[in-house]
Amino acid sequence: MTKETLKIEGMSCENCVHHVTEALKSVAGVKSAKVSLKKNEAVVKYDDETSVDAMRAAVAQAGYKVI
Repeated sequence: MTKETLKIEGMSCENCVHHVTEALKSVAGVKSAKVSLKKNEAVVKYDDETSVDAMRAAVAQAGYKVI
């Protein structure tokens, strides 16, 4: 299991947090995603086979940006 902290740009409310959380959890191999509006970041735990690029793409598809 690997842990990654992703800085997220574009979140402004708790609804945004929900969208980013659901987007990250939809990526195969992601075990948990804790998204913080205050810190503008997501802490993601995932299997070693899962790529950070896949997580970035899911966040982008949800309308936000990983910086």
